Amino acid sequence: MLHVLIAPNAFKHSLTARQVAEAIHVGFSQSRLNCRTTLFPIGDGGNGTCKLLHEKLGGELVTTVVSGPLGKAIDASYSIVEEGKTAIIEMAEASGIHLIEKEERSPLHASSKGTGELILHALNHYKIDQIVLGMGGSATVDGGCGILHALGIRFFDGKGKELEPIPEQLQYVARIDTGNLNKSVLDCDIKILCDVDNCLLGEGGAAHVFGPQKGASAAQVKVLDKFLCQLNDIVLQTAGKNMADVVSGGTAGGAAAGMYALANAQLVNGITFFLQKTDFEGVLKTADWLITGEGSLDEQTLSGKGPAGVASLAKKYRVPVIGIAGKVPLEPSSRLLGLFDVLLPISHEAMSLEEALDNAEKNLYRTAQALGNLLAFSSKRV
Repeated sequence: MLHVLIAPNAFKHSLTARQVAEAIHVGFSQSRLNCRTTLFPIGDGGNGTCKLLHEKLGGELVTTVVSGPLGKAIDASYSIVEEGKTAIIEMAEASGIHLIEKEERSPLHASSKGTGELILHALNHYKIDQIVLGMGGSATVDGGCGILHALGIRFFDGKGKELEPIPEQLQYVARIDTGNLNKSVLDCDIKILCDVDNCLLGEGGAAHVFGPQKGASAAQVKVLDKFLCQLNDIVLQTAGKNMADVVSGGTAGGAAAGMYALANAQLVNGITFFLQKTDFEGVLKTADWLITGEGSLDEQTLSGKGPAGVASLAKKYRVPVIGIAGKVPLEPSSRLLGLFDVLLPISHEAMSLEEALDNAEKNLYRTAQALGNLLAFSSKRV
């Protein structure tokens, strides 16, 4: 019997990776194709990755009260796996943009402090030696200062006044005191899962690319970029590390760069880490077809996104790959076509983006059913 491995990423602003996988599975089950399916939703560091790791690794969920992105106390959770040795923390749990109403979003006033409080809670309550940090879906562009503040680092202006860890105040930072950084942080192996390769500064950096997505105006973007530039200069003097040079440092509004420079965090490719941790390769070896996808399959997919990661592994085992997405290029590049044997958009009629997001589940089901029928017809012809 044909074995179809269904391993999609989330469809951003629409469906989680698991919801996508289940919709595709239903479509195949209602088709004429005689097959068995394995659902293996994937995460590449984007929002939801840590939940998938928690599920795959059988984690223990821990909930505590932390500071939300605008300072309000909220409940947030993280996962403990591997016999209490590893904490898996999703930044969006404590510092996510979904926690703020659209009209209240303002990166100048948002802090990642709650994420640091989750890290601190894990360090204080478990004998962990590794922290896995997923940074997708954050509301902040604070260079990780909120996280670092929770872990003991302090920020001061030129007159010696201590600053709150929000960019509105941090734009005046002149000195950083790392003397009270929690010692357990430096003894821990911190891995940050990255799904973008943006650096910290400039037109392709954290403020310019991610600031507007989090509610920053054009004027605020300039303030944020100037703050991050100043922060980088001071960190370079204080710790001898250049935040601006590290690839993927712009992840989560520069939080990845800040953690790299002041907490010795290691920035890793999110999908590579996920697939290794969950033994995806062992399942892939048994598959006849791989179905993957995300909201848009395009050139950005090739820069560390989940579908590119699983497609690359599939090539190793000569498993054909079908990429399903809400949107695919009219003229896919040779690089895309080199990874995906077939690219399928799921829209069945002309519609607005809002309608496409609302109908993603139905369109996935219909596309998978049609694909299953086509594969059934093809196998009979052979």
